[in-house]
Amino acid sequence: MTVHPILAALRRHKAGVVLIVLQIALTLAIVCNAVFIIGQRIERLNRPTGIEENDLLRVSQAWVGAPSGDDAASVEKLDELQRADLATLRSLPGVQEVAASESMPIQGMIWSGDVTLTPDQKGIAVQAAYYYGDEQLRPTLGAHLIAGRDFSASEILHHTIRGTGASPVIIVSKPVADKLFPKGDALGKTVYQDGKREPSTIVGVVEQLQTPTTDSWGNPFAYNSILEPVRLDGVMASYAVRTQPGRESDVMHEARKALFAANPMRIMPDSWGVQSFSDIRAKAYRADRGMAILMGVVCLILLGVTAAGIVGLTSFWVGQRHRQIGVRRALGARRIDILRYFQIENLLIAGVGVVLGILLAIALNLWLMTHYEMERLPVLYVVAGVLVMLVIGQGAVFVPARRASHVPPVVATRAA
Repeated sequence: MTVHPILAALRRHKAGVVLIVLQIALTLAIVCNAVFIIGQRIERLNRPTGIEENDLLRVSQAWVGAPSGDDAASVEKLDELQRADLATLRSLPGVQEVAASESMPIQGMIWSGDVTLTPDQKGIAVQAAYYYGDEQLRPTLGAHLIAGRDFSASEILHHTIRGTGASPVIIVSKPVADKLFPKGDALGKTVYQDGKREPSTIVGVVEQLQTPTTDSWGNPFAYNSILEPVRLDGVMASYAVRTQPGRESDVMHEARKALFAANPMRIMPDSWGVQSFSDIRAKAYRADRGMAILMGVVCLILLGVTAAGIVGLTSFWVGQRHRQIGVRRALGARRIDILRYFQIENLLIAGVGVVLGILLAIALNLWLMTHYEMERLPVLYVVAGVLVMLVIGQGAVFVPARRASHVPPVVATRAA
């Protein structure tokens, strides 16, 4: 079959052809970028934190009337309150481990800084997030220790966030160790934090530990983390609690009651006072999940509207071409020939639409990269989008084309 008769027929229906071409092009451009965004959001949702997330709780609260100064007496009083809470939580049935912890992966306060090999900030510098806690922090979180050791109780310091001086020992995540010491010999080496003159010795390396933030500004150092052996003293305090398997709900209920019984002068809101890590993850990625669902719905609607447009326009053309179809059937055209005619016609229209759609998809991606820090659209998404649009087009045109192929020659001729 030659395409000349098809092109001649399309020239008589320019408005309809242009509308379908534009609809296919816009759908391809939007769907390719939307699916790419969905893929990025799903990748974020599935990012590993580097900890054992099951049976893990976070307890957060603030004391009422507690001292807020940096003098020695205030700091000791705050630390006394914190140690009392830790003892209370450790005494609860179903609790395995408890640690002072101002932050957890994907939630909590985030402190970050630069770690270097020299105190004057020359040479390699690695940005990292600091996790402050006691000797139970690493095992409570469940971060996998691949080299070295945990902190000992005698190494734990305590001061406010405004305290000066560097921690004598630290535990770093493997990405930090690899960037500072590419040869893999980080254990036992000394580094300097934020230009301080006191060195910190690396006594342990954990395989992976995500930082406390999920915001885009933290993506460049998402797994650069350092555990600091410091109980931070302040009016607010948070704790990581690991429960025995299956005891998470019981401990969540009892922890609040036990802490208020030990010291009622505190604030612990229901919304964030005691949270399971599964709830923390759900809240942290709620926007990403919502964006993925919204984009998915938009894609389905666009694809459905485009398919409906192709069906409607082809059905309209079939109704207008009864006499033409009848003449072709009378001259010996088979049903498969009529079906193939409309399929090829649709393929030509869709072909022009996807070519224009590729250009629009690239342009839209460049605009998103400029204004929303989106990554470059991979070629695979465009290729997949083109194939999907062509398949949808062929599927949408099949029903009206099949109906046209069943028009009897005599009836079609009389319809003139």
